Amino acid sequence: MTVYNISKKNFKLTIEYDGTNYSGWQRQKNDTTIQGEIEKAVFIITKQAITLIGSGRTDAGVHAIGQTANFICETRLNSNDFIRALNCLLPNDIVIKNCEEVSLSFHARFNVKNKTYLYRLINRPYPSAIGRNYCWSITKKINIDLMNKAGAYILGSHDFKSFEGSGSPRLSTIRNVLQSEFIQHDEELIEYRIKANGFLRYMVRNIVGSLVYIGLDRISTDEFKNILESKDRKKAPPTAPPQGLYLFNVEY
Repeated sequence: MTVYNISKKNFKLTIEYDGTNYSGWQRQKNDTTIQGEIEKAVFIITKQAITLIGSGRTDAGVHAIGQTANFICETRLNSNDFIRALNCLLPNDIVIKNCEEVSLSFHARFNVKNKTYLYRLINRPYPSAIGRNYCWSITKKINIDLMNKAGAYILGSHDFKSFEGSGSPRLSTIRNVLQSEFIQHDEELIEYRIKANGFLRYMVRNIVGSLVYIGLDRISTDEFKNILESKDRKKAPPTAPPQGLYLFNVEY
């Protein structure tokens, strides 16, 4: 490892992880979490108990392609040293894709401008064995055109209280959605992308659950619009399962 003088440094991480075997992002006393595993690895490297600040929490079973986080420590190591050491120490379902030194003022959560999530669906007459931990298998044919028509209703600034999970830490339930789109990749794989300046707890999964109900002709596009405007979670369909959800990208 390259030797430098010890100084206080702030490191920004870009992280990919398979959330199948974890109780979500946030550190918990008796459960294995993504934040907890990375903090333990940093402690082994630096002998310092750091706090890893994530761009936001992901729930149990949810994955990430581009989660971001930062931590501050006093060290002589540089970013290349950390990425090599962390990827040696972490379990193989957590990977540090990038590590860079940033200003001490950078905060992975407070400095976020936009986030993009994607949700993967497999639509075919039988479920997926191999993909069961990475998508939602829907065995009845769904109508993507209707789902996209309804998904366009949430573009722009709206109150998303109807799609908020209980216990959501927020000052406001208003969010600005910049993208809401279903894309058919092949005969079976469908991907939903949603980009916004912020998300409420379970917001993406609650929206997907409602849009799938439209695709299955269980509710109409007008009913979806009424649910959005009602600000009443009880009127919305069930939450989509966690394994299809991925935190795709975080913009600063």
